[in-house]
Amino acid sequence: MNRHDRDAATRHDPRTLNRHDPEGAIADAAKAYSNWGRWGTEDVLGTLNFLDEAKRREGAALVRRGTVFSLSQRFDMNGPQKGWRRRTNPVHTMLDTGTDAALGNQGFPHGIGGADDVIAMPLQCSTQWDGLGHIFDHGKAWNGRDAAATVTSEGDLVTGIEHMAPYVAGRGVLLDVGRVIGDERGELPDGFAITEQHLTATAQAHGVRVGRGDLVVVRTGRLTRARREGWGDYAGGDSPGLSFTTAGWLHASEIAAIATDTWGFEVRPNEFDAAFQPLHQVAIPNIGLLIGEMWDPDLLADDCAADGVYEFWLTAAPLPITGAVGSPVNPVAVK
Repeated sequence: MNRHDRDAATRHDPRTLNRHDPEGAIADAAKAYSNWGRWGTEDVLGTLNFLDEAKRREGAALVRRGTVFSLSQRFDMNGPQKGWRRRTNPVHTMLDTGTDAALGNQGFPHGIGGADDVIAMPLQCSTQWDGLGHIFDHGKAWNGRDAAATVTSEGDLVTGIEHMAPYVAGRGVLLDVGRVIGDERGELPDGFAITEQHLTATAQAHGVRVGRGDLVVVRTGRLTRARREGWGDYAGGDSPGLSFTTAGWLHASEIAAIATDTWGFEVRPNEFDAAFQPLHQVAIPNIGLLIGEMWDPDLLADDCAADGVYEFWLTAAPLPITGAVGSPVNPVAVK
């Protein structure tokens, strides 16, 4: 190991993370954990390449009871958004209603009537995936592409979320860090940085392995608390989440995707004195990792705690919205 590698390893040690040097830590992690070129210069799937047909068969074989759990929040005006970055909660409007039908206003023959509706919302206002065009690192998008040429006012011209729509289905694993590491309610406090050691300890406590091609769901309990106390600053404020130092684990484990029950995936406040979402900056454009946020694993977590089984079939296809850099999703776990 040369001096640069030793220095980088020291900076990535959670016990010695230099809070004053986010630029250096991000640069070192981006270099150490880059997947650029791993699947060719034209790749648009990133770590979803780890989720192959064999992994899907493995996931499908986990269905025993046929019990299903939606891991999505509801998409309505009672959602978590408060306007940060112009994000709003979904606005649902009826175009045709039963009243219109009863009054005969629809003009259809032989008594038939119907209802129609429309929804307007930011694609990342609730349970969602971050696409590969969502975050850049010093002007570079996933696989080393020029961000300005990749995502324009016309959308993500290369790695739009539509490319991922057929592939996000396979073996799901729940890591209920809130229950294993947290308080008596199964919740972690705001600002709690989940390290590789916490993830590993949680997997061991659950008797489950995490590895290549898995779809990992991390429960912190933050959404549980928001439901009990009110949204507050759930969407953008302080929160438990993954430590920046987990970048190495995210890379080495070769998971296909990871999602949390928090707004920002990583711990907030971030672990540096002056930084904004540094783990995103490494994970999305450099590792090529598919990241989900604001998922709702609570009912699934209760069931897993009851039967001791923390692996399941998971399907979580993004909407194939051409050129989008994110997508709403209704993840469904089947045990």
